[in-house]
Amino acid sequence: MLDTTLSKYYYSKAIQEEIIMAVKIRLTRIGRHKDPFFRIVAADSRYARDGRYIEQIGYFDPEKGVENAVIDEELALKWLALGATPSETVKAMFNRKGINAKAIEAKKGK
Repeated sequence: MLDTTLSKYYYSKAIQEEIIMAVKIRLTRIGRHKDPFFRIVAADSRYARDGRYIEQIGYFDPEKGVENAVIDEELALKWLALGATPSETVKAMFNRKGINAKAIEAKKGK
């Protein structure tokens, strides 16, 4: 009995720590020299800018502009609900696409 309660405690503690980790929604640069192309990703803040990431949320071509950025709204809202912090650039993109407003409404609805 005691072993199962302790294992449940440590298991729930591990899940909480996993959720609390510092996840950022940011851009990673791909593309050629002087021809940038960016992925919008959810990544642990300790990872390098162009390093590992947890999940790709969308992509952005600066030549086409922010209006043509492709963002999976469902994934973005999921990561915002889990507590991920968007970078300044991504936050501006989310504001233009209306994702921040939806995230705030979802938070108020809870």
